[in-house]
Formats: sequence, C-alpha cells, structure tokens
Amino acid sequence: MAGSNFGHLFRISTFGESHGGAVGVVIDGVTPGLEITEEEIQVQLDRRKPGQSSVTTPRQEPDTVHLLSGVFEGKATGVPILAILYNKDAQSSAYDDIKDKFRPGHADFTYIAKYGLRDYRGSGRASGRETAGRVAAGAIARKLLLGRGVKVTAYTWRAAGIQCDRACDLKAAALMVPIIEQLAVDGDSVGGIVECRITGLEAGLGEPVFDKLEADLAKAMMSLGAVKGFEIGSGFQCADMKGSEHNDPMDKNGFVSNHAGGIIGGISTGEEIVFRIAVKPTSSISKEQRTINIQGQETPIQTIGRHDPCICPRIVPVVEAMACLVLEDHYKRQIALKA
Repeated sequence: MAGSNFGHLFRISTFGESHGGAVGVVIDGVTPGLEITEEEIQVQLDRRKPGQSSVTTPRQEPDTVHLLSGVFEGKATGVPILAILYNKDAQSSAYDDIKDKFRPGHADFTYIAKYGLRDYRGSGRASGRETAGRVAAGAIARKLLLGRGVKVTAYTWRAAGIQCDRACDLKAAALMVPIIEQLAVDGDSVGGIVECRITGLEAGLGEPVFDKLEADLAKAMMSLGAVKGFEIGSGFQCADMKGSEHNDPMDKNGFVSNHAGGIIGGISTGEEIVFRIAVKPTSSISKEQRTINIQGQETPIQTIGRHDPCICPRIVPVVEAMACLVLEDHYKRQIALKA
C-alpha cells in the first residue's frame, strides 16, 4: 500500500492491521550509537494503549514492543530498526454481522472504491491501532530531540463542550468525564481539540516552499484518521485580525508576541510552536444509523464492539509522536544542509 511511509532523512514505514497478527514500524535514519531500550519506548506506548480509563475502549492490549533489528547491545547501529507489537485481544467476530455494510464515518466505502476489497475486522489499516507504530518511532525521535533541549507536550484542550483554562486542566477534565461516559452509555461519541506546544526549538528549521515546517506538521497531524482540522498560532482567528494585530513585533530581546505560532515563512523562529487539531467524534457507535451494503441496498446498521467514546485522551501521545518525527527529520535536514 502506497502512503505508509513518512519523513525524509528520519523516515518511518508502518505496517499491520487492527485484527491482524501485529502492528509495527520500520524506522530508518536513527543516529548510530543512540542508546535505546524497549522499556523507554514502552513508556510512550503505555500512554496510548487501550483500556486505561472509562473514556477509552475496554480492549485489553498490552502493546508490548519488541525490537527485532537495528539495536545491538542497547545502541542503535544505524541500520533500520524494526519495532513490532503483537495483537493479543482482537475479537473479530464482533464485525461478522456488519462485514457487508458500510459503516458511516469509516473508510469502508472508500477502501472498496480504491482497492475493490477491504479488511472489515476493526477497520484494518484504517484503524487507530495503526498509530501504535508511530508512537514507538516517536519515542526514539523524542529522545534525540531531548538531547537537543526540545520538549513536545500535547493535551486535550477541549472535549464534550468543555474547554480547559490552561494546559492539563484537571478541573476541566473532571467535567468532561461524566459527559463522555453518558455518551458511551447512549451508544454515541464526541470529538474535541488537542493542543500541542513545542519548546526549546532553535530558529532556522524548515524549508521555504513546499516543505515548510508548519506544512509538514499539518500533514503529520492530518495523516491521523480522526483529525479533521489543523491550525497554528492564532489560526483561524487571524481571519478577523488586522495586520497590526497579527504581526509579531520584535525588540532587542526577540519577539514580543507569537501570533505566528513559532513559524514564519515556513521556518522556525525559535519561539514556542503552538498548534491545535480538531478531533472528530469516534465513528464506531452503537446507535442505529442508516447506510447501504456492498450491493447498494439501504440498511440499518449498529457497530457493536469496543470503541473509544472520545478519541482525544489516546490521540495525545500520537500527536506528540508525529510532531517529534517531523522535528527530528528537519533537524537532520538542517545538519545535512550545513555539512
């Protein structure tokens, strides 16, 4: 399948299906000699894995990572790293009754249109489970970035109509939970907004035209199946601002404001990068909906299975991972430029 690769000098290729034998990732471009352990990668995977709270799917996947190549005696050798996570708790029979029906909001119809067939078990490659490989790769990119003083932090900024007053607002989170739990009881779901902040990034990263830093960040985020919107800095608010309001003045100490979100002309300014993504409501809901089957006949449908009533909590580490992959790739491009 084309489109399973991401990056240039720090490059990944993910593989596997939700209800197949495993999911995972091949990572190329890791700096030789970098100390890597499965335990370090597992820390990030544990943040993403299912079954952790009442607002996530009850599927119980240990998501234990195994490094099968590219690491010797605890250090990256410079050759591609293969990280694999075996599926342990797939219940494919839950999809037998709807295997010939197109689930609203899912990629069932479009996969048939493109390939002429599809893996109906848990959405196959279109499942959010594919992101486990991204998080494994992102953990390695994160370690390289931390060595440069770069920190990437994402959090749920808005969900279930409740907005945070600040990063990691526990009071707002406590208000979100009962709403999301009730939606799950009702067989429904809800979306939200995730914000990501990047600090410690030096000025000068990014390419001036097609590979602008924010363009690559946008592509990374929009490559996530649940994401339907991206904005950086003032984002869509800039449409109602004047130039005198949106421009970021400078004085001898640097930038006075940061409406640009840390990127100007496609290149990092050295200021904090701030972007947000819009996360759609989970498509798999048990409420009865209308659809058609593969014969084109109208039919009701209910998606029975184990699904997240809100994707935001589990997409947070994925957002961070994808941001780390973009930044490490651009750091390596910058190093190559100056070599």
